[in-house]
Amino acid sequence: MRVVVAGSSGLIGTALVAHLRSGGHEVLRLVRRAPAAPDERGWDPAAGTVDPGTFDGVDAVVNLNGAGVADRPWSGARRQALRDSRIVPTEVLARAVAEHGVPTLLSGSAVGYYGDKGGVTVDESAPPGTGFLAGLTREWEAATQAARAAGARVVTMRTGLVLSPSGGLLGPLKLVYKFALGGRIGSGTQYMPWISLDDEVGAMAFLLEHGEVDGPVNLTGPLPVTNAEFTAALAQAVHRPAALAVPAFVIRTVAGTQGEEMLLFGQRAVPAKLEAAGYRFRHATVEEAMAAALGSP
Repeated sequence: MRVVVAGSSGLIGTALVAHLRSGGHEVLRLVRRAPAAPDERGWDPAAGTVDPGTFDGVDAVVNLNGAGVADRPWSGARRQALRDSRIVPTEVLARAVAEHGVPTLLSGSAVGYYGDKGGVTVDESAPPGTGFLAGLTREWEAATQAARAAGARVVTMRTGLVLSPSGGLLGPLKLVYKFALGGRIGSGTQYMPWISLDDEVGAMAFLLEHGEVDGPVNLTGPLPVTNAEFTAALAQAVHRPAALAVPAFVIRTVAGTQGEEMLLFGQRAVPAKLEAAGYRFRHATVEEAMAAALGSP
């Protein structure tokens, strides 16, 4: 396949490009500067422009744009930046898919769509939740409408917490646990839908190659765990205790709404569509994913 990837320089994008090329696919990377390599094409999402010819003969577009939700405090300006970094580029790509007749658009989303669902198991048919992240992901997914209206297959990938050996969530957590400062957050009963980086990119490649799957798809491991179970697995993987706990009121006092939504909200999200389509997970348990990410036996 000939695939255009936007957001190819990030953690997931870098791994996805390598994975697709290893599978024999041709990948073109969108960059927001003058192209400096044969596989690069320039674009300016704010201006709504893409280099001419970028979508000629393209079979699919993968949209991985989006500023990090945990990188900075959620000030009013930061919330707007989070919206702009997702919705504007998605609208540009969706219009391009529609105008050039590209058959498939895979576009980023997140399990935050579901809000706080407690212990209820949620698949892709579950309704959206409440809160800033839920609203952000609803807008993000809605921004693909131009492609869908033109008849393209649109998949919105509701990704969980990606466990990677090269960064992401486990980067700062490894340091915390190294100094024996790790432990559960709040009650520890909130669910943390995780996925290994290998399965994140493997599932994306699977979705590109399986045209019968469309609409929202949960990119999460098959066995979601609670925060207490997640921290115990991480402690075991790094051979450190997880004896400390951070009370919920401390999270709300120090980090406000951002801390509550990111650390105390939970989604017991399962990859129902992926499994029904026949995807086989490389890392089916959080322990396997931790071992792969942290180099544990």
